[in-house]
Amino acid sequence: MRMTVADVMTRKVVSVTAATPFKEIAEALITGGISAVPVLNHEQHVIGMVSEADLLRKEEFREQFYREGYRPPLRARLRRPKGRQKAEGDTAADLMTSPAVCVSYEASAVEAARLMDTNDVKRLAVIDGDGCLLGIVSRRDLVKPFLRPDEEIAAEIRDDVLDRTLWVDTSSVTTQVRQGVVTLSGRMERRTEAAIAVRLAGRVNGVVGVIDELTWNTDDSTREAR
Repeated sequence: MRMTVADVMTRKVVSVTAATPFKEIAEALITGGISAVPVLNHEQHVIGMVSEADLLRKEEFREQFYREGYRPPLRARLRRPKGRQKAEGDTAADLMTSPAVCVSYEASAVEAARLMDTNDVKRLAVIDGDGCLLGIVSRRDLVKPFLRPDEEIAAEIRDDVLDRTLWVDTSSVTTQVRQGVVTLSGRMERRTEAAIAVRLAGRVNGVVGVIDELTWNTDDSTREAR
């Protein structure tokens, strides 16, 4: 049930080397319909990332704009030294953001999302245990599981969570899914078992939320707390 980066990443990746010229990088982005490319060394390790934003520094820092009285926005002025350095760059080594933010192919999708948020990036290079590139995972990739049909989600909860994972009687539990929101209703023997069922249902790929309408015969939560 746990969705990993390997489950959703894009495996066919366009990459460049540190010596790749500016125009070839631009062509790779346009031809591939992508917004960034990883930069690899001779061992296939990711040493950086070049994005459309990095290439656009050429325009942002053109002297002709300054002569015409153009004043860049505050954010651009704050990053001016690094931005100007990239604007003058001609190869991936000059243009790339380094070190690249990478994630293991074994990491969970949640870990990848948190890593993107922490580093304020839209994509991560996916690497194996040796640090070699395996793919790219983007925000769009992480959203894909939420497109699963409701019927498919309901079937997984019934078959894998209720019938196989939980070693208790769940014959009285009903599962309904609408727009990714799961409703669990019915009766179980113990309150703690009902809580586990809700928690496991929430971990199924594509689940947006879980509405808990389960009741129970025995409230053993106080006993467990002791």
